[in-house]
Amino acid sequence: MQLLKRITQPNDIKQFDEEQWNLLADEIRTFLLQHVSKTGGHLASNLGCVEMTMALHLVLNLPMDKIIWDVGHQSYTHKILTGRQDGFTNLRQLDGMSGFPKRVESETDVFETGHSSTSISAAIGMAEAHELKGEKHTVVAVIGDGSFTGGLAYEALNNLGRLKSSCMIVLNDNEMSIDENVGGMSSYLTKIRVGQAYNDVKSGVEKGLLNIPGIGEGIAKVVKRGKDSIKGLLVPGMFFEDLGITYIGPIDGHNIGQMVDTFESAIKLNRPVVVHVKTRKGKGYRYAERHPKHFHGVSPFDLNTGKPLKQKTKMTNTDVFGRKLLALGEEYPNLVAITAAMASGTGLEKFANVYPKRFFDVGIAEQHAVTFAAGLASEGLIPVIAVYSSFLQRAYDQILHDVCLQKLHVIFAIDRSGLVGEDGATHQGIFDTAYLTQIPNMTVIAPKNRYELTKAMEFAMNFDGPIAIKYSRGDAYYGLKEQLEPMEYGKSEIVFEGEKVALIGVGNMVEVACEVYEALQNKGIDITLVNARFIKPLDEELLTELAKKHDTIVTLEEHVFQGGYGQAVSAFYMNSGMKDVDMINFAIEDSFVEHGNVDSLRKRLGIDADTVVKVIEERL
Repeated sequence: MQLLKRITQPNDIKQFDEEQWNLLADEIRTFLLQHVSKTGGHLASNLGCVEMTMALHLVLNLPMDKIIWDVGHQSYTHKILTGRQDGFTNLRQLDGMSGFPKRVESETDVFETGHSSTSISAAIGMAEAHELKGEKHTVVAVIGDGSFTGGLAYEALNNLGRLKSSCMIVLNDNEMSIDENVGGMSSYLTKIRVGQAYNDVKSGVEKGLLNIPGIGEGIAKVVKRGKDSIKGLLVPGMFFEDLGITYIGPIDGHNIGQMVDTFESAIKLNRPVVVHVKTRKGKGYRYAERHPKHFHGVSPFDLNTGKPLKQKTKMTNTDVFGRKLLALGEEYPNLVAITAAMASGTGLEKFANVYPKRFFDVGIAEQHAVTFAAGLASEGLIPVIAVYSSFLQRAYDQILHDVCLQKLHVIFAIDRSGLVGEDGATHQGIFDTAYLTQIPNMTVIAPKNRYELTKAMEFAMNFDGPIAIKYSRGDAYYGLKEQLEPMEYGKSEIVFEGEKVALIGVGNMVEVACEVYEALQNKGIDITLVNARFIKPLDEELLTELAKKHDTIVTLEEHVFQGGYGQAVSAFYMNSGMKDVDMINFAIEDSFVEHGNVDSLRKRLGIDADTVVKVIEERL
C-alpha cells in the first residue's frame, strides 16, 4: 500500500505519474477487499468503478468541482481518494463512516444519496446555480445503467439538453443494477455497445478523405455536415442526441488514460455531455466477477472462499414470504408478482422460475410498478408488489390515487420494514406506517412472527381492497407459535393476560415485547401482552377494554412516533373522551436514523427491552 499511503486529502492522486495509475488501482482493490470482507458493505459495484473514479479525480479539482454519485453505494474509492482510509475500519458501524456519500464527512461529498435516479436532477440544479452565481465549476453525475430505468432520470434528461453550461453525465454501464437489468433502456444500451463500430468507421473515413490531395478536405467537410444523418442510420435510437445532449462512447471503464482524455475533452465542450463508460461489476475479485448479484451487498466474508463468515441458520422473513407466495401461486392462478429490480432481495426468484409469465420485473421504477399493479388488479388479477419499505416511499402518489382511491385489490409485501441497520438513514424503513395509514381504504398488517406472516398472506389473498403486510429484515421470529389466534379483520391478539400494565407490541417488536414480559414476570410484575397485528384499522374495542382494566397502556414499535401506531392509539383515547388514560409510547423520535447494527440502534433510540423494562418499573 505504498502509493495509497501518499493519499491523505482530496486531489493527492494528481501527484502520481501515468505509469503508476494501474498500480494504484490494484492497491485500492486490495484495500477494499481487505476491509469490506471484515465489515461488510457494497463490494461488487465498488470494485467495478475503481479506474473510473480515479479518472474523475485526476481530471477534476475537488471540492470546487462536484461529483454526485447516484445511489451512492459505489463511492468507496471516492472516499479513499479524499483521505478517508482510516474510516474503513468502522465502515457502516455505529458512529463510524457511512457506506454512502455524507455531507458531514467531507466537503467532497456534495449530495447525499441512497435511492437511485436522483443524480442528474441534482447535477442540473448545481450547474444552474453556478451559472446564476457567475461561477465556473464542473458538475458530474455518475449514474449506473440500472438507475436509468428510474423515471426521475428521464425527467432530468428532458431538461438537461436545455442547460447552457457544462454538465457531464458519466453513465457507468455494467449491465447490472442489483439483479440483471430489464426493459427498453437496457436493450438500447446493448445496441449502443455493439454500435461502437460506427465511431471507428467515422474516424477512419474522415482520416482517409483528408489524405486525398486537393479535394479530400472539401469532401470531408461535406461528409461532416451529414454525419448526423449517417449516425442516425448506424447507431440505433440517437436518444441522447435527440434530446440535445452530446453522446460520447462507449469507452473502456478500466482504461484510465482513455477516460482521462475523454473526460477532459467532454468538459471543454462546455455543454451537457453523456460519457458512456463500460465497466465490469466485481472486477479484480473472481467470486464477485462470477456472482456480482451475490456480492452487491455482503456481510463479512472469507476472502479466500468468498463465503460469509456467519452462516445462515434460520429462515428470514423474506424466505418465509417467498416460500408462501410460491405455494399461493399454485392455489391462485390469477396471482401475479411484481418487483422493481429486486427479485432476489425480496424473495421472488422461486416464483419467477416456476411462473415466469406471471412474474414482472419493471426495473428501478416503483411508481410504474404500483400503477401497473393497479391496471392488473382492475382486470381481475391479484398483484403482489414485493418492495423494500424505503423504496415504496417513492410511489406514494400512485398508492393513493391509482390503488386506494379505486379500492383495487393490490397486495403490498413490504420488506425491510423497521430498522435495517448498516445501510443507514436512506434505507431505514421507519416511515411506512405513517405514509400508509393516512390513506383511505388502506389496510395495514404487521405480523408478529413467521407463522403469522403466512396467515397474513392468506388473509390478504381473500381480502377485497388494498392491503399492506410489513415485515422486518433478518431472521424470522419463531416464538409464540402456540399463541396464534385466527386472523380476523381489524382485530388484535391478547398473547398473555395480566393486570395494571398492557404492553402492545407492533410487528417485529412483539419479540422485544416478549423479552420485556419475561423480565417483568421474573420481577413479580404481571402484565398483559398484546400483539397489535392490525395497525389499520385499530382494534378500538380491545383498546377500550384495555383502558378499563389497566392503569397504563404501553405501545412499542420500530417506527417514528409521528404518524405511528402509538400516536394513533393516543389519538383514539383522546377523541373517545378517555383523556385520563396513562400512556407510554416507545417509538423513534422525529429524526433520521443513521447506520449501525439494529441492536445498538434500538438501545440508542430507547426502544430496546432493557429500556422498556426500566421505564415501566419506574412508572409502576
